[in-house]
Amino acid sequence: MLTLQIPKYMKLLPAEAQAQLARSTFPARSRVEGFKSGNHRSPYLGSSTEFAEHREYSPGDDPRDLDWRVFAKQDRYYVKQYVEETNLRATILLDSSASMRFQGDAASHLDGVKLSKFDYVKHLAAMLAFLFVRQGDAVGLVQFDSEIRAHLPASGSKTHLRRMLQMLDAAAPENASDAPSALHAAAERIPRRGIVILLSDLLLPDATELVQALHHLRHRKHEVIVFQILTEEELTFPYKDAVQFRDLEGISDDIDLDPVSIRAEYLRQFTRFLNDLEQNCQSIPVDYIRLNTKDSYVSALSNYLGNRSGGRR
Repeated sequence: MLTLQIPKYMKLLPAEAQAQLARSTFPARSRVEGFKSGNHRSPYLGSSTEFAEHREYSPGDDPRDLDWRVFAKQDRYYVKQYVEETNLRATILLDSSASMRFQGDAASHLDGVKLSKFDYVKHLAAMLAFLFVRQGDAVGLVQFDSEIRAHLPASGSKTHLRRMLQMLDAAAPENASDAPSALHAAAERIPRRGIVILLSDLLLPDATELVQALHHLRHRKHEVIVFQILTEEELTFPYKDAVQFRDLEGISDDIDLDPVSIRAEYLRQFTRFLNDLEQNCQSIPVDYIRLNTKDSYVSALSNYLGNRSGGRR
């Protein structure tokens, strides 16, 4: 008896997750640039049904675009211009640094296995890519740690989606992180304005350089969305017994601590860091969404898309 062998990378797109997001779309908020007519507003004027503005008639203009009502009022020839609709180009920036290996005890499960932060962002990236391609848009992927490790330029074909899923499936978190440097490099590589989505834990000693990198992306006319992925343990520091803490990126030595004695100070400093990061993102402006790996990535994405479609920040 023959059985259908499902490719391993397709596990990044569980059927139940696709069903939960069956009616979801990812609309662009700002004007985008693309190659074909599509669902989103372009910065260029062309032929569509949405009126943009008038301009004076010039020899060579199509007489069919003349606005005779304006002529009747002003006795001058004006042509009507329309906003051209175009496809959206999105790029997903995936943090594959070693700190993303962390797997908290409270993390959500998939197929009976707890998700590390990196597992979580791989599934989130796969679902985002699926949504963009399904609605006829282009999506690309940049994998980074201290530098860009892989770059798949944006495209909208199903073959391209398969390549992206294969790339995600093969990705592994290994090296130390330098997210700001990688984001600056990505800003120079992404050729056209569009949406840039950062998926990272953003565990940095100082957010100043990260904020500068986000400004760089905004300067390049991209709409930027930051998903910060953290574990319940990082957010609440629930440890009670003596424990050894290990730097997954290998920068600092292992250290033995009494967590109860430092919990209040840890939470004070970490909460301040998160609040400062969120406020900086809002001032740029950049969408900032904090996710906890104990929560379903599908539900979190569905909530964000619902708010986005409703026009709320």
